[in-house]
Amino acid sequence: MRVPLSWLADHVASVPSDVDAVADAFVRVGLEVEEIHGTPDVTGPLTVGRVAEIEELTGFKKPIRYCQVEFGPGPDGTPVRRGIVCGARNFAVGDLIVAALPGAVLPGPFPIAARKTYDHVSDGMIASAKELGLGADHSGILVLPPGSAEPGDDALPVLGLDDPVIELAITPDRGYCFAVRGIARELAASLDEDYTDPAARMEVPEEKADSWPVRIDDPVGCPRYVARRVSGVDASAPTPWWMQRRLLAAGMRPISLTVDVTNFVMLDLGQPLHAFDATRLQGEIVVRRAAKGEKLRTLDDVERTLDPDDLVITDDSGPIALAGVMGGASTEIPESAEGTVDVVIEAAHFQPTSIARSARRHKLPSEASKRFERAVDPQLPPIAAERAARLLAEYGGGTVEPGRTDVGAAPVLPPVRMALDLPDRTAGVTYDRGVTVQRLTQVGCTVELETGADGRGVVVATPPSWRPDLDSPADLVEEVLRLEGYETIPSTLPAAPAGRGLTPAQARNRAVSRTLAEAGFVEVEPFPFVGDAVWDALGLDAGDVRRRTVKVLNPLDADRPRLTTTLLPGLLETLVRNKARGFDDLALFQIGQVVLPHAQQVPMPDPGVTGRPSDAEIAMIEAALPAQPRHVGAVLAGNREPLGWWGRGRQAGWADAIEAGRLVGAVAGVELRVTKAALAPWHPGRCAALRVGDWVVGHAGELHPKVVEALGLPPRTCAMELDLDAIPLQDRRPAPRVSPYPPVTVDVALVTADDVPAAEVASALTAGGGDLLEDVRLFDVYTGDQVGEGNRSLAYSLRFRAADRTLTNEEANAARDAAIAVAAERCGAVLR
Repeated sequence: MRVPLSWLADHVASVPSDVDAVADAFVRVGLEVEEIHGTPDVTGPLTVGRVAEIEELTGFKKPIRYCQVEFGPGPDGTPVRRGIVCGARNFAVGDLIVAALPGAVLPGPFPIAARKTYDHVSDGMIASAKELGLGADHSGILVLPPGSAEPGDDALPVLGLDDPVIELAITPDRGYCFAVRGIARELAASLDEDYTDPAARMEVPEEKADSWPVRIDDPVGCPRYVARRVSGVDASAPTPWWMQRRLLAAGMRPISLTVDVTNFVMLDLGQPLHAFDATRLQGEIVVRRAAKGEKLRTLDDVERTLDPDDLVITDDSGPIALAGVMGGASTEIPESAEGTVDVVIEAAHFQPTSIARSARRHKLPSEASKRFERAVDPQLPPIAAERAARLLAEYGGGTVEPGRTDVGAAPVLPPVRMALDLPDRTAGVTYDRGVTVQRLTQVGCTVELETGADGRGVVVATPPSWRPDLDSPADLVEEVLRLEGYETIPSTLPAAPAGRGLTPAQARNRAVSRTLAEAGFVEVEPFPFVGDAVWDALGLDAGDVRRRTVKVLNPLDADRPRLTTTLLPGLLETLVRNKARGFDDLALFQIGQVVLPHAQQVPMPDPGVTGRPSDAEIAMIEAALPAQPRHVGAVLAGNREPLGWWGRGRQAGWADAIEAGRLVGAVAGVELRVTKAALAPWHPGRCAALRVGDWVVGHAGELHPKVVEALGLPPRTCAMELDLDAIPLQDRRPAPRVSPYPPVTVDVALVTADDVPAAEVASALTAGGGDLLEDVRLFDVYTGDQVGEGNRSLAYSLRFRAADRTLTNEEANAARDAAIAVAAERCGAVLR
């Protein structure tokens, strides 16, 4: 919303001349200043001229005119003329224009000088509104209305170029600020200046008769409709320059008197208006929902198929306007009409949600819909219609016909009761006596004071018609605090109570994240939604429980409308994106929630909002919610050990994914047991289940080649995923015992069948080695003729150590033999 300071000064008693001070005043009351448009940087002679002659130049690629422009009488009393070349065609002989004469500098900077062009000397330039810094319109040169100035006058004061403009970013909850009326009210409250409501200035006379028959068939979509008729409006009458100037400053292009008047009233009061050609209306105006298949050609000359949800304005011929969005071409007042026209002014109040849906459905945003969908003051229609009618009568020579149609009624806002000291208690500030009443009155509330049952003061505030958002004590508190200034509220953090901090689960999540980062993984936050196609790419068959997901009602992406049950799709997508951007060696991880629906959906209760849900309702809500455990996932591709002068590097493999899982287990305080597994999307021969005891908490390994191909992943991509919540929390972790005595290391080679997992052999050795066995490490695997077909040799390094003494060879050998015996019993291992 753009507004010049002079327009604000019409409604506020004293507006600072310093535009920065005005901007600071807006910021104090919570309005965002998007940009300050200072006075355009124009220097030198900028003069009003009258076009005396126009010569059409031919023989060029585009139409060019050579104009003789008069600039008032010279020393001898004869008019001073200059020849100026111009390509615009929106002016005629006798029109008043603004010319930048040689020596002038327009915004840019763009210096003006006499120069020869198109075989003529152009002694200056006829300027457009954009070239003068008055707006964005560059479709033609700026033509001043007759009588607004005389040839030879200095154009600077005529154009109002000394009037700075403030552009505000209005949030959707401040619909009343899409008008100078609302913005000026906020400025007056910020400056503590007197404010004059422009709506209160307009006297609306009582009218007993109707000006045009109107019927509302949908009172929900249109609670109120006002019509006022003006006859005999001169269709060619120019819009007064003062109005054009304000429209240009607000970012609107002047079009015609009728259009400009409706736009001006909308900008000033906030009530969108529409003007119908009364001679083209056929019968009664009816406000209703569109019938299926009805069509309407709107003012942008596009024929639109209406939806039954669209609110339309109709007459006997059918739809003539899309209510609150755009009028129809069938009842448009022509811009270039001759003679006089009869105008029916529409000023209505529409349901915001209905207008918003129509504007989005037809991709037809407009200045009217922008205001209606944010709520417009329902008391404004008769006031705005009356003001527009009088302006048309004054500047268009029309006659305001007796009678006014006013169908429906404005909704009445209920009063809100609030403890008088609630703003003080909320902000932690003791405000001066009377501040609450003063600020609520500035907002527009009607305020009364009462004494509550506890003897304390109570404010009974009736919100103004333009503030339907004030419906609770909290809203009134916000208005008081906002107008008093948020900077007056102390920023003091409360002291944290003793004994509080991270929960055990939070501390574990943080430790896991830190450990994986230290191991070279980079944390990412992928998109948490998936589509049905990803499950086929991951090789999950129709019966896989992970395919049963929760669908989002309003998804951000129509192709991915479901909450994921595994972290792998998002991680793999992130990996592919980074690989496409030139990152070849990748190790990514994520800690996040997945959503696992119940096998049978539990109905979700719908408790009321007037009070706290009962304990039973809360229990039902919690039971109906899907499980949302926290998982940790990791993916690896490329080299795990970088390539360099020291060697060829090492590609990441399935063992690295398993080790990442073991790292997570170690920092969580448990030792994960690794067993052979087969689960999509991992390679069946290179997949491990990670267990706590016998309970599977995750999987790790190399992805299946078909999955790698389907998702476009780097070759031999590896992945790991663990259910962190399935790992038991360790309340107390025993301190590690460090022995001061030297270890005894013994190597053993065991021959087993080649389908016996090495992890099971290591687990058996650990069980047999007893308390003296400190570590088991596999360092060699051999297959060949020496161990026989179908067998392999597994070489382990066993490290023994006692906490209280140096072990003898006999003790170490005895512990080794015990470990081998258990491996032989469980796995059929034979000492090689």
